[in-house]
Amino acid sequence: MNSSKVLSEIKSYAILTIAVGISSLGWAGFLIPSDIIGGGVTGLSSTFYFLWGWDIGVTSLAINAVLILMAIRILGLSYGVKTVYCIVIFSLLLSILTKHFTEPLVSDIFMATLIGAALGGAGTGLLFINGGSTGGTEIIAMVVNKYKNISLGRLLLGFDIVIISTSYIVFQDIEKIMYGLISMAIFSYCIDMVITGNKQSVQIFVISDKYEELAEKILTVADKGVTIIDSVGGYTKESRKILMIISKKRTSSTLFKLIKDIDSEAFVTMGNVSNVFGKGFDKIKA
Repeated sequence: MNSSKVLSEIKSYAILTIAVGISSLGWAGFLIPSDIIGGGVTGLSSTFYFLWGWDIGVTSLAINAVLILMAIRILGLSYGVKTVYCIVIFSLLLSILTKHFTEPLVSDIFMATLIGAALGGAGTGLLFINGGSTGGTEIIAMVVNKYKNISLGRLLLGFDIVIISTSYIVFQDIEKIMYGLISMAIFSYCIDMVITGNKQSVQIFVISDKYEELAEKILTVADKGVTIIDSVGGYTKESRKILMIISKKRTSSTLFKLIKDIDSEAFVTMGNVSNVFGKGFDKIKA
């Protein structure tokens, strides 16, 4: 393995560690000390913690280990080193932080729900886009889905609702269930925002008399692919050239600056696109 690959792996694991830290802080610093039971394996481990005082990190690690072994046996799945690493570090941090944070970092339970779920979701989303995972009930859903024609999303939702509902057994309080459901919604939303925000792409069309210079700069300076399309004006009947560029949304500002510097009178449109496949974007999945 050459030095560049080693550095890339080190960077990848550093990002995964930060992501796990963010997620575990959301749970241990806000949700758990506020007596809020969320969804997934961590939520189930929280139930056992509140009922019998079981260590959340150890319980979470044990449950995930059983789930992974079950998945390998039934589905023939092989989980990567990164996933195992994330599960172990997440469990370790939960064990440490839950002993440190005996009180939530904010006193208002609603704010604790918002902040804790947002941190948990953001950290999990960051894990997903870097090839990591903390395991969880999705493994059970995949096993059930193998034998029953039920969607994974519906199964996961059902599992989370059941787990969150156990908070009534622990606290005898309907409000705790509602806070748990709110945390689940925020958690899912933040995961989606992190994932789609990282992958969101735009399609830009540019009409300019300086299309050749623009195309050259887009290719060499912005390092983006560009397609030159022949077109005819519907009103003027004049032949024109249209530049089409597909870019990640986060880098589109560079393109606009470049276009403005070359031809500030250029006609430009930009629209969001999804499911962009090919070199530099996502791989086509069957």
